[in-house]
Amino acid sequence: MKIIAVIPARLSSTRFPEKVLAKKTGKFLIQHTYEQAKLAKTPEEVIIAADDEKVSAAAESFNAKCILTSPELKSGTDRIAQAVQNIPADIIINIQGDEPEIDPAHIDLVAKLLVDNPNFPMATLIADFENIDQVSNPNIVKVVTDNTGKAVYFSRSPIPYDRENSATVDIDLYNRHIGIYAYRKDFLLEFTKMPQTILEKTEKLEQLRAIENGYEILTAKVNHTCDGIDTPEQYEEFVKRQKKKEGM
Repeated sequence: MKIIAVIPARLSSTRFPEKVLAKKTGKFLIQHTYEQAKLAKTPEEVIIAADDEKVSAAAESFNAKCILTSPELKSGTDRIAQAVQNIPADIIINIQGDEPEIDPAHIDLVAKLLVDNPNFPMATLIADFENIDQVSNPNIVKVVTDNTGKAVYFSRSPIPYDRENSATVDIDLYNRHIGIYAYRKDFLLEFTKMPQTILEKTEKLEQLRAIENGYEILTAKVNHTCDGIDTPEQYEEFVKRQKKKEGM
């Protein structure tokens, strides 16, 4: 079974323009993510799917395989699907380009979910919340699962709603979604051809398209998560952590 990891890299970003090319650590942000992905044991190959020649030139500078995709594509998932359409593979792992501290073990785990569970077309990871404020933050996605780990629903709102104790929040009720996915390649190519669904448009969560179309998403819980880089301020904090890590 061939497994490949793909990192979609979009040059433009509303809150942090050209963030994947930020280089205050001496390496591109996308390079940090790529190097972390290469530490995973499961993928046979790690590919960057770029939308601009600036990104592909950066990838070439650190010897990463990069496929240039259409800048007109609407999502990272679409970019991945276009990049892998002619590549022989069974499982595709979607790694966000702005997660330079991603745990390689998480990459292996999400792939293993599909290897060990052949009836599922898609898998992702979840974690506990670190503090109460995160539960109410719409930028941090919540997920409800059944007793087998199958995702029931994803939302930007706190789910489930605690009717008996609505004034207080029990953090243990909630699961945080981590934005890494594994897809079977044939499902990925089919998924990206499906029209957007009502819940997907409402919540702005692409994974709801799968659920609304009757496809099951398997999850596994990990004991920690690393936030992605969405803003210049978050990047500056990452730079500090990285320089401290390297003893600079």
